[in-house]
Amino acid sequence: MRTIGFIGSGNIGSQLARLAVKQGYDVVLSNASGPEKLQPLLMELGDHARAATPAEAAAAGELVVVTIPLKSYPDVPVEELRGKTVIDTMNYYPQRDGNIAELDNESTTTSELLQNHLPDSHVVKAFNNITADHLTSQGTLPGTPNRRALPIAGNDAQSKKLVTSLINEFGFDVVNAGPLSEGWRWQRDTPAYVAALDVPGLEKALAEAVRCADMP
Repeated sequence: MRTIGFIGSGNIGSQLARLAVKQGYDVVLSNASGPEKLQPLLMELGDHARAATPAEAAAAGELVVVTIPLKSYPDVPVEELRGKTVIDTMNYYPQRDGNIAELDNESTTTSELLQNHLPDSHVVKAFNNITADHLTSQGTLPGTPNRRALPIAGNDAQSKKLVTSLINEFGFDVVNAGPLSEGWRWQRDTPAYVAALDVPGLEKALAEAVRCADMP
C-alpha cells in the first residue's frame, strides 16, 4: 500500500498527509473548496502529493481517509471505495452538523453511519480523539516508554491490521477496541477523547466510558 487518498484535507487531513509523505507514501488530496485551495499544502508536500476531486482521490487511494464534517458523509463516493479500507476520523458536533436522531438517541455511531453508506467498504474508526497538532508533535518510535496510544474500531480484521500498522508508522501505539459499534467509547465527552494516554491508560479510559442512555 503506497497511495493514500484523502476525502477532506483540513486540520486532521493535512497533518495525516504530512505524516504519510514523511513515511514515503504518495497522497491524493481533495476538499470541498476546489484544488486551488490546496496549492500551499501541495507545495509543502512536494512530488509525493497531488490534488484531485473526492471521487478521484477515492479511486486513487489503496487506503482512503475520510476526514470531513460528519454532516457531509452522504457525499462520500461509494463505488470508488468498493472493497477498500476506509479510515473514518469524523466526530459528531450537533452545533455544526445539525441534530442526527440516531446519534442523539445513541442507537448507532458515527462510523456505523459511514459503514452503512459504504456497504462494500471496510470502515475503521481512527484518529478522531487526537488534536491535529498532536498528530505531528507527539508521535514517537516503537518501544518508547509511555508511548501515546490511539484507539481503533472496525468490523474487518485485515483492515484493522492495515490501519494498526499505519498508526504505528505514524508514531503511536494502538488499542483495538473491537467492532465499529464500540467507537462511541472515545467520542466527544468521554474519558479517552483527546486524552494523551499510553496503552494501559487508554484501555482504562475506554472501559470507563458511559453512554448517556445508560446513565441513571
